Amino acid sequence: MENWFYKSLPPVSKAYGTACLVLTTACQLGLFDLVDIALLYELVFSHFQVWRLITNFFFLGKFSINFGIRLLMIARYGVQLESGPFQRRTADFLWMMIFGALTLLALSLIPFFRSPFLGISIVFMLLYIWSREFPNANINIYGLVTLKAFYLPWAMLGLDVIFGSPIMPDLLGIIAGHLYYFLTVLHPLATGKNFLKTPIWVHKLVMRWKIGAPTATPAQPDNAGAAFRGRYYRVGGATAYPAQPDRGSGAATTDTVQPDSSSGVAFRGRSYRLGG
Repeated sequence: MENWFYKSLPPVSKAYGTACLVLTTACQLGLFDLVDIALLYELVFSHFQVWRLITNFFFLGKFSINFGIRLLMIARYGVQLESGPFQRRTADFLWMMIFGALTLLALSLIPFFRSPFLGISIVFMLLYIWSREFPNANINIYGLVTLKAFYLPWAMLGLDVIFGSPIMPDLLGIIAGHLYYFLTVLHPLATGKNFLKTPIWVHKLVMRWKIGAPTATPAQPDNAGAAFRGRYYRVGGATAYPAQPDRGSGAATTDTVQPDSSSGVAFRGRSYRLGG
């Protein structure tokens, strides 16, 4: 049963979550030192240890409750994104992850935002984008508080503050997620132009390695409203996709999103997306 569930997961989220689990296990077994995979720009530039630009994204912390929650957030929110809004758009989802990683690497160059590990930031980026795709999903946090998914990233950040966890990785993920959301939804809705299309090389990579479901025609010209195959409602509204069943995050549960006919729906047009 567990093997069937694992095989049923979408490829990018499954690969990322598995890599995080494997690397953390190797760390716990003492196979390497964390300093060997940390993002240390001094060593990247002076000793050409370029692997640090990649390996730092696969560490979510040592085995703990927080590590389990982060891993299950990938299994829930990443999987729901990849199998819902990004269904049959593996190249676009992969590009979203790459764009988020590049954004986080650029932000980490700023001393105020510097962080040796950006895995938690990637997870929070996924959470932020998920909260914008399913804004009206009802979230129950630890059985204590129920709120709309739109506010979930900030609630999780607040919990990290209460529990004494560093908030900088969470904040970086929210910034990266909002930048992606702005460039692929808000800005195209305002101007009719999408400047952040999925590059052709990402489509070719997906097709070459047969990762998930490649789009039939990569990098089509930008046609307004053609990216998503259905309408998407934003803040205060409801999505065209129902929230997926709870995959056991242990931190929050999501009820099915019902259509909202109220006048408070912010966006009633179709969303613009990568590769659109």
